[in-house]
Amino acid sequence: MIAALLAASLQVVALDGASDCRPIAGAEALWREDIRYVFIGETHGTTEAPAAFAELVCAALEQGPVTVSVEYPVQMQPTLDAFMAADSDAAARAALAAYEYGPFVHHDGRGSSAMLELLLRIRAMAKAGKDVTLVASVPDSPRVEGFRQSYAEMDRAVLWGRQAMARPKARVMVLVGRVHAEKVRRVGSPLGLPAAAHIRPEETLSLSLARQGGEAWMCLDECANAPIPESDDPTVRGILLAPQQDGKFDGLLALGPVRASPPAVP
Repeated sequence: MIAALLAASLQVVALDGASDCRPIAGAEALWREDIRYVFIGETHGTTEAPAAFAELVCAALEQGPVTVSVEYPVQMQPTLDAFMAADSDAAARAALAAYEYGPFVHHDGRGSSAMLELLLRIRAMAKAGKDVTLVASVPDSPRVEGFRQSYAEMDRAVLWGRQAMARPKARVMVLVGRVHAEKVRRVGSPLGLPAAAHIRPEETLSLSLARQGGEAWMCLDECANAPIPESDDPTVRGILLAPQQDGKFDGLLALGPVRASPPAVP
């Protein structure tokens, strides 16, 4: 039943990823030759963040090859490979629908309609001849007593490093939950050193999705739309490169008040 519902929902998503990019103000500052990784730290479950990320990938491809790293478990990689390589849109939809676990079943915002549209947009870019690959970036880290979340963060960084080395001429574009994209140690937190902080900072740019109000679909006490606080300047739009939150981020991706994106399969 879940697979059938997902396949049906995929049929209504337009594959327009081969169309021209819709520029995001300030994005040109991201494409420096010394920057190997661009992190977008998002709040899962918004409509705007995955759509904006797709536009940034589109713009990055104008500069050269891109590896798109999404916050899905590594066990899902064969499914993503089949999705990207399928000969037809119908076969691609069937490949994704056949995966029985992960974000499109256990929804936490990473299985939203907006994320589904992002995947389809990346696939369309590849089918149009763009040099883009899609990879999963959540490691299968064991839970060992006495080893805290910081070790899983280190494992994420190792995965990103391997993805970069697999395609050394490609820029790695990472869409990930905000905390994993931070570049400063969390003192007193079980998280310790966030994943992005394990990578040489001179090679990375990390942007936080600005908190400018609106809603996101997320699972707290229950799964539903939840308000997003307005803690950043509500008038800013586009990419602002300036240190944020005491150095946790290199800048902001400001999209204005966001809208909640519900699960692709209700």
